[in-house]
Amino acid sequence: MRVKLLTAAFFATAFLSHGTPAPAADSAKAARLDREARAALQNLYATTPAAKSLAGKAVAVLVFPAVTKAGFMVGGQYGEGALIRRGKTVAYYSTAGASYGLQAGAQQYGYAMIFMHEGALKQLESNEGFEVGVGPSVVVVDEGMAKSATTRTLDKDIYAFIFGQKGLMAGLGIQGNKITRMVP
Repeated sequence: MRVKLLTAAFFATAFLSHGTPAPAADSAKAARLDREARAALQNLYATTPAAKSLAGKAVAVLVFPAVTKAGFMVGGQYGEGALIRRGKTVAYYSTAGASYGLQAGAQQYGYAMIFMHEGALKQLESNEGFEVGVGPSVVVVDEGMAKSATTRTLDKDIYAFIFGQKGLMAGLGIQGNKITRMVP
């Protein structure tokens, strides 16, 4: 058991390293990410009106069109996305995470983080990475909440919507996730 915990700690440290910037976003990769992020966001808005409504009042939206997650006991996830502010892509980010526990499978999904306040966005932009669960409050909006929520009842810093899930990943475990700006 101790070996498994040490292995999980090693992978978590590798994925969530504070000092390593994400790979550079060259112009072709940036253009592809921008297209995919905008298409994913339009799909989310078409299927989840609450996301579109919140985005209309938000200061920015960070969208990851495809995050791949896989694991068996020890797992990891990775994806790249674009930060859209006032209709323009202003930066590119990666998301990486590690997990340990009873889990098996692989899946791909997209997610969007809707930043409602400048302070929350500044934390993303000013740090050497943004650890989900540390700092501004992030609320994951599920299908039931999305149907009953209004912009008057939603008052948190960041709302996250998960969409387009493909594949199967089952299990329970401890997970960490970090978002890092990609070096231009």
